[in-house]
Amino acid sequence: MGKTIRIDAKGVHYTPLNIMLREAVADGVKEIILDNVLGQRFIGNGLRGDDVSIKINGVAGGDLAMFMSGPEIIVNGNCDHAPGNTMDSGRIIIHGSAGDATAHSMRGGEVYVRDNIGYRGGIHMKEYQEKRPVLVVGGTARAFLGEYMAGGLLIVLGLNSLFPVNERGVGSGIHGGKIILRGDIDESKLGIGAKKEKLKVEDLEEIRPYIKKFSKYFGLNSEELLKSEFTKIIPASSRPFANKYCWE
Repeated sequence: MGKTIRIDAKGVHYTPLNIMLREAVADGVKEIILDNVLGQRFIGNGLRGDDVSIKINGVAGGDLAMFMSGPEIIVNGNCDHAPGNTMDSGRIIIHGSAGDATAHSMRGGEVYVRDNIGYRGGIHMKEYQEKRPVLVVGGTARAFLGEYMAGGLLIVLGLNSLFPVNERGVGSGIHGGKIILRGDIDESKLGIGAKKEKLKVEDLEEIRPYIKKFSKYFGLNSEELLKSEFTKIIPASSRPFANKYCWE
């Protein structure tokens, strides 16, 4: 079993804090507990290591785990904008809400948010080589969910609301991947290039392992969740804005 260390982040600027993290991982530390985190940005930026775990007690700042490849980060609190930005692999578990642009340009790994996310969740998510990003949100998402999505899987459960998304622009410009909503959505809320369908059996099997993980992390009953009605949002075409351009 690897070493465990605890760091008091109170008043520590994000630059030296991240240097501490990198040095600890380089020294073979496998578990790092950060106490008194209050908005420090870029925690876990570029970290590598499949067997590394970082536990954050407090509020994580923007761009959590940006470019990260491998580690698991658990946030016992809320998180600012863009957790998982361009993340390559690994896992983020947020025991609270997250801000705008959650999973921005994420190209691999998994992000689980217990509560709500802000605007443009999953924007520019994409698949890279054999990697496929997954974002699961337990609460609600704001407008322009999955905007310009090029790949991956985005699930919003809406456990604290009648509607997982009740704002406009869902899937605007989507040209790859899929968005799964627990419940339904009015077509007027869909963005340009998005269409909705009922979930097929194979779609349910596809989301099952992620719903089970979400339920395990946050103490829910996965089988009860999987009995719900779901709606799938996918691209209407691979070129949603083709009519905006002139071609010779």
